[in-house]
Amino acid sequence: MGEKIKKAIGIEGTFKETVVPMINYCYTNVFLGGAGYIISMYFSIYLTRVVGLDIRYAGFITMIAVVWDGINDPIMGIITDRTRSKYGRHRAYLKWGIPFVFVSYIMLWNSFGLDGENHPYMTVAYFVFAYVLYKTAYTIITVPHTAMLPELAPEYNKRTQYTSVSYIFNSCGMIPSYIILLIMLSIFGFSGGLTRDAKMPFLVTGVLLATMYSVAIYATFKLVKEPSSLDMKNEPLDLKLAVKEYVDVFKSRSFRQYFSISFFWEMARSFYSTTYIYYVTFLANQYKNYFLFNTFAGIFETAAFPLNYALTMKHGKKKCGTIVTPFMILGLAIGLIVQASQPGTSKSTFMLVLMLLGVTFYPFGMSGIGFVCNNVFPDLTDVDELITGRRREGVVSTCNTMVKQVTGGINTFIVTLILGGFGLDTKSEATEFVEQTDSAIFGIRLCVAIIPMICALISYILLRKFEMTKDDHTMIRAAIATKHKYGSVTLMPEEKERCEVISGQKLENTWLGRDNDESQGHTLDKDENGNYIILIEKEAEKKALMEKAE
Repeated sequence: MGEKIKKAIGIEGTFKETVVPMINYCYTNVFLGGAGYIISMYFSIYLTRVVGLDIRYAGFITMIAVVWDGINDPIMGIITDRTRSKYGRHRAYLKWGIPFVFVSYIMLWNSFGLDGENHPYMTVAYFVFAYVLYKTAYTIITVPHTAMLPELAPEYNKRTQYTSVSYIFNSCGMIPSYIILLIMLSIFGFSGGLTRDAKMPFLVTGVLLATMYSVAIYATFKLVKEPSSLDMKNEPLDLKLAVKEYVDVFKSRSFRQYFSISFFWEMARSFYSTTYIYYVTFLANQYKNYFLFNTFAGIFETAAFPLNYALTMKHGKKKCGTIVTPFMILGLAIGLIVQASQPGTSKSTFMLVLMLLGVTFYPFGMSGIGFVCNNVFPDLTDVDELITGRRREGVVSTCNTMVKQVTGGINTFIVTLILGGFGLDTKSEATEFVEQTDSAIFGIRLCVAIIPMICALISYILLRKFEMTKDDHTMIRAAIATKHKYGSVTLMPEEKERCEVISGQKLENTWLGRDNDESQGHTLDKDENGNYIILIEKEAEKKALMEKAE
């Protein structure tokens, strides 16, 4: 059965050699998928309904943490690329980050007696510290973990397979995390709604999840092997060089395209996810069905995975996004027509059906561009190497994580400003429906439907213009390998043209095009089927380093 499954999804090699390394790498995705999922769903409303903070204070807390995130991400990217360790450049940070993950995640879900109404400033200061600590922990883990992927999976399709397994492990983090929280809310008597007395279920959930995430991260550290970097040589670093490191990333046309697609997709996703619980509770009066909506969303996001994977493997990495993203826009549009209704009425039933359609279409469509972005990112490191001649996975991955974290955090702050500014009333018990003003209703629709629809449409249009294909990527890797091996490479006119289109640079201005001796004629090798052959230099030495690290 295992062999049949491998053949069906295009994995070659033995289970031990191919699938097991993917699983080992993706254990950390239990943390990456689960921790942020619970925060995006519950942290804002936890601060307002349980801790008692004003909604704008809740947004301010997120905003400060995001500002710090924008500072520490670039620093971490440079640090991990320049790290000398027997564990490799990236892997050691997984172990070092575990204590920060454990402590910070518990702090996020425990106010230690502080109350947002009686001591608002002290409460804000505490949660700013807790969230900043968590963001630091997240950076210590996610930047090196993301940076490892291009090295562990250099091939175009193999990277898609790693990413696909990571989606499964994201779900293994999201679903149990959500179920644990629901069980705790039920045990302590808060399954019907959140009140000021609902502190204990969040504290217990924080402890359980912090433990689960720490174990998952340690499993990746223990089981993944990375070549030693003790012999790596680094040039002296100063502020000017550090800034240049990140400016150079944006010289790549492919990266600029990717950045724009990711930015607007994350804008759409974060506006929707931050507003959704307010939409369900204060606009639709359907809080009792919140678990049902999230269950449907999880099912249909998961259901899109086989389609996304199959389209990617057969037609390239952007195909699934161009096909399924319109469903995301359709799901968002439903938020424009949902209205409040009294439970048990025919109108309430109709609204329930509408909202179930929304949480069917939206996650199914949202998964498309998300799948594209996660699959395309590792290939950007090869384009960066074409331009600079260096492997800079940490710096490039930092830009990837910054898009998701900083954009999401800023949007959370903007959402709370909009909802507070339009007069949303969140002070009553969640079990009692509050009639909202027309202004507040419009504010919710603006954040849950209108802005996300516009951003999703822009991302979709940009995606259709993305250039790099599988053949382009293979050719670029073959050219880089040839240059590394011989010190010179000669490209055919059509190969040179594709390199310039993908990089956005004249070839002679890139590392690949400089200092080539045309008389040597080191053209790219191809097999009998016309496929590029990627030369591997010092493979035995690399294997020996990995065995030494092990």
